[in-house]
Amino acid sequence: MQDKLTPEDQITLLRLAREAMERGVKGEQLPPLDLSSLPLSLREQASCFITLTTHGQLRGCIGALDPYQSLAEDVREHAIAAALKDPRFPAVREAELNGIQIEVSRLTRPTPLEYIDANDLLSKLRPHVDGVILRDGYRRATFLPQVWEKIPDPAEFLNSLSYKMGENHNLWRSKHLDVLVYQVEEFHE
Repeated sequence: MQDKLTPEDQITLLRLAREAMERGVKGEQLPPLDLSSLPLSLREQASCFITLTTHGQLRGCIGALDPYQSLAEDVREHAIAAALKDPRFPAVREAELNGIQIEVSRLTRPTPLEYIDANDLLSKLRPHVDGVILRDGYRRATFLPQVWEKIPDPAEFLNSLSYKMGENHNLWRSKHLDVLVYQVEEFHE
């Protein structure tokens, strides 16, 4: 990612994420966001994922793959969604808020990864660099580049991603799927 956010931009986004998550969990309305008070980098359309952890364990992760609103608004929306709407977890409770760590991953636009077969796909993956999207018709799933830390083997990474998509774990070996890759700028509290 060439146009990195400044440390001040990162602090602002983490503050916006924390405020949105806390207000969402408490059932409070978010105040309107004054975009004119923010730097251009936070007003431009961008997509992000918000990852919540407690004691190093995943507690929620939701985001968007394609940009449709300002980065600042995207961070606020997905901070609330990660806390309250990740179907893998119960909603975050107010008593948990102080123990939650927030990570923001700003995404580049996904680009198609052309490949011939399963072996070629494995050879073109860039572990610890690329996030990967698998798509089969209307079904799709993604893993952020950070997931390579937990699943470093490319074949196992794709197996788990196929399973996350709701398919057989080795679908990527037997069917030519659409594969897209992206990179992230990640920062956390």
